Amino acid sequence: MRVIGLDPGLRRTGWGIVEVEDNRLRHIANGVVAPKVDAEIALRLLHLFEGIAAVLDQYRPGEAAVEETLANRNASSTLKLGMARGTALLAAARAGLPAAEYLPTRVKKAVVGNGNAKKEQVAMMVARLLPGCAISGPDSADALAVAICHAHSRQTARRWEAGAVKPGMAGIGP
Repeated sequence: MRVIGLDPGLRRTGWGIVEVEDNRLRHIANGVVAPKVDAEIALRLLHLFEGIAAVLDQYRPGEAAVEETLANRNASSTLKLGMARGTALLAAARAGLPAAEYLPTRVKKAVVGNGNAKKEQVAMMVARLLPGCAISGPDSADALAVAICHAHSRQTARRWEAGAVKPGMAGIGP
């Protein structure tokens, strides 16, 4: 199964694609969609949508995972980030992909083991989990982390469904 992780941002939206086979992960590609910062917001959102859609067309993932937006002190920034996130979700939906959403703390915990990890720690662990991967920047590293988080969550859900994981095991369930 091929998974795309998306780290939405109005200035830079990172994307990363991993191949998941059993409990193995393989890096496929990563990059950033970066609209012109001086363009009006509608054109920036269009650029994000078209850029993500092009990546989806090229790499044909089967599932998408998007990092959720947390509220900032600046309401305007939160709103703009939400617009970028909505654009990422729309692109995935338009491509017919199921899209999961993960809080940044959950992504960090899945990749680093600490929900308060720094960006540098996330990038370092992504590089270790995907040997030979040339990460194109912090936004791409975060996107790959989202894809890895989804892969781990998906595997746990499958084991749960198969009865191999019981409630309370591995911090899951009551």
